[in-house]
Amino acid sequence: MTRPISVDEVLDLHTADLGELERPVLVLVLEGWFDMAGAATRAVDELFDRSHRLTIGEIDPDPFYDFTVERPRVEMTDGELRRIIWPENRIDLWRAPAGGRHVVVLTGVEPHLYWDTFARAVIEVAERLGCQLVVTLGAGAEAIPHSRRPFVTGSSTTVDLARRLGLSSPSYQGVTGLVGVLQTLLDNIGRPSVSLRVGIPHYLSNTGHPMSSAALVDHLSHVLGLGVDADLSDDIAAARAMHDEVVAADPQLAMYVAMLEREHDRRTEAQIPSAEDLGAELEEFLRGLDGDSDD
Repeated sequence: MTRPISVDEVLDLHTADLGELERPVLVLVLEGWFDMAGAATRAVDELFDRSHRLTIGEIDPDPFYDFTVERPRVEMTDGELRRIIWPENRIDLWRAPAGGRHVVVLTGVEPHLYWDTFARAVIEVAERLGCQLVVTLGAGAEAIPHSRRPFVTGSSTTVDLARRLGLSSPSYQGVTGLVGVLQTLLDNIGRPSVSLRVGIPHYLSNTGHPMSSAALVDHLSHVLGLGVDADLSDDIAAARAMHDEVVAADPQLAMYVAMLEREHDRRTEAQIPSAEDLGAELEEFLRGLDGDSDD
């Protein structure tokens, strides 16, 4: 029987020399069930470039994983053993070179064990760094064509925030992931959160889809007012050519994709308001939180 573990045992966070952060927001992405084809992980890496990220802590991976499932990797150099690479849950602080808000970037792998402890460690990071908002990013298989830019959909358990941003309230019932657990805990303590999710063509879910990553990059950049662009056009063109070839080789798949394209084109261009409108509404909401804290 495993013993309970506490947040203090697994969270290593260094905040002493950071000073006052500018309107910080926590962005979380976890590889695994909620990140099909790694689209959300890639979006974070493209948007928050590592050269401007300062590592300020980690969540110790050891208690959270079944290493027969999430196996470590051996990195070799010239045939010599260099190091063992374990699953990592890293906490970075990012700010654009031109300034603006600070973003706490928490990247890792969805845990197998102690979900409640892991989620509470994430919440502890947000509270200790004064994050106004927690944003989770994800990607999932959907019935969408690879030839169209995928929609970014969003939800929030924070009623006022959902209303302002035109987001849905979570209505899914059934098996969930760590993100679902985290959002419920955040709602219980009244901390605002938003979940953004992009679709991946389900018939290509085992391959990368840079168009989905680009959609998330554009949306999150506008929503948070970051003014950061990531050029994935070359990767998008290469992936499109490869996927077109796969589809063309299968007449039944080609007919199915054509049907998906017609359905996609009939739908509204945006499932939620434009990124620019979202950004303006989010800033107004967060300003309201600042005003409440001053009272």
